[in-house]
Amino acid sequence: MTVQPVEEVTVRLEELLFPSIANVEVLSADVDDETVRIDARSTVAGAICPGCGGWSRRVHSSYLRFPVDVPSGGRRVVLCLRVRRFLCPVISCGRRTFAEQMPGLTRRYGRRTERLRSTLAAVGLALAGRAGARMARVFGVTISRSTVLRLVQALLDPEVPAVRDPQRPSLRDRPGRRGKPTAGGSAARPGGIEPGRLARGPAHGRGGMP
Repeated sequence: MTVQPVEEVTVRLEELLFPSIANVEVLSADVDDETVRIDARSTVAGAICPGCGGWSRRVHSSYLRFPVDVPSGGRRVVLCLRVRRFLCPVISCGRRTFAEQMPGLTRRYGRRTERLRSTLAAVGLALAGRAGARMARVFGVTISRSTVLRLVQALLDPEVPAVRDPQRPSLRDRPGRRGKPTAGGSAARPGGIEPGRLARGPAHGRGGMP
């Protein structure tokens, strides 16, 4: 029986577990009857501050993070990620420290990996909330129907604010708008009716005759 070197086994684990994610190193893997635990960390020397975009290599501290991943072989998969917190190099930045993220794997405050999020969102798109939650339990993920719907809603593109032409006045700035003083100094009425004509309106016939 041929025993493979630890480095070769680790590389094969990285290719198997994170085929489309770069700069992630698998440190160890522990498997029992119910759970697969994978210890990993980022291999990038630094990170970009989300507040100002500055690049930092100065590590402030580190902590462990446990996002849930897509189940494998009927077992729950949990990642144990060693996450570093960096010091922002820009003095004027509002963030003194920030935590690194692993693109394609984690997001800020995320309790699930990106591929588990996309899997659950796809189930929600196909089956909606209640049925999607039941289907997720079939392949080993416990989730509520409201969470499924939130993941689906997160897929929607954010609303793009309308860009107003600075050369064209908006409705608020146009003369004759209700409550907007006109050139004569009085507030305009709906439909462009002058204040004096409102008092004469129903009591006068055509041509201003009673």
